[in-house]
Order: sequence, then C-alpha cells, then structure tokens
Amino acid sequence: MNLTISGHHLEVTPAIRNYVSEKLDRVKRHFDHVINVTVIMQVEKLVHKVEATLHVKGHDFHARGEDGNMYAAIDFLADKLDRQIVKHKEKLSEVHQDAGGLKHQPTENPA
Repeated sequence: MNLTISGHHLEVTPAIRNYVSEKLDRVKRHFDHVINVTVIMQVEKLVHKVEATLHVKGHDFHARGEDGNMYAAIDFLADKLDRQIVKHKEKLSEVHQDAGGLKHQPTENPA
C-alpha cells in the first residue's frame, strides 16, 4: 500500500503521520488489495478537515472527515473508509457467489 500524506496550512508531524497510518491499517486488514492512498489534511479557521482517496483495482473510494480536533477527524475518516471497503468487499463476494461453483449447480437425476 502506497500512502501519501500532505497538509495544507498544516505541518504534518510524525505523530499525525503514524496515527493516520495506524488507522488506515484497519482498512487494509479488511481488504488487502489496496494500491494507493492519498490523504490531504487542512485547517480552515477552527475546523480540521481530512480527505482521503483510496484506490483499489477497478474502483476509487473518497471520504472526508471534519471536526474541531484533527485526531477526531482522522477517526471519522477512517470509519467512513472502513464502511465503504466492507460494503465493496461484500458486493464482490455476492457477485462471485451468484455465479456459483460446480457444487452449487443443479444436478440431473437419472431415473
């Protein structure tokens, strides 16, 4: 997983970088085919905003978190991305299950 973290009007400290990395590991635990993650953090007046774009094969996910605290905004963002990834993973498994395997095909009973 390639992780890019940048800040607008904000210095990205090693503590914030580690916190984002730990939170996004939870997303990778659910779906390990993550190719690239881009995180942009910014501060506007008293509002801390975090945006992330997560790229997996054939699909991109985007989420945004806002709060008065940067760490809370990161938590909110990680929860959103986690829900999106779990939903995507469920859709993928449903598609494969609908096609069915050999053991799920109807059999003919010779009489």
